[in-house]
Amino acid sequence: MADTNVGGRDRLVRALLAAVLTVVAISSLRNGKQKAGLLAGLGAVGLGFNATTCFCGLNQALGIDTTDE
Repeated sequence: MADTNVGGRDRLVRALLAAVLTVVAISSLRNGKQKAGLLAGLGAVGLGFNATTCFCGLNQALGIDTTDE
């Protein structure tokens, strides 16, 4: 697996945003807004993955490392 590049406050913010997007996705899907629900769900999965694995491909491509925060 790749080196970690997400840590500290960045990891916490990603986890919180994943939780918020999960609520938005569920709410949207319940209200019949499939496109918004699916997009919010994909965002939640992506941010949750970043927070869990401490790795972000975009951070790697841009040379960003927040593990020392």
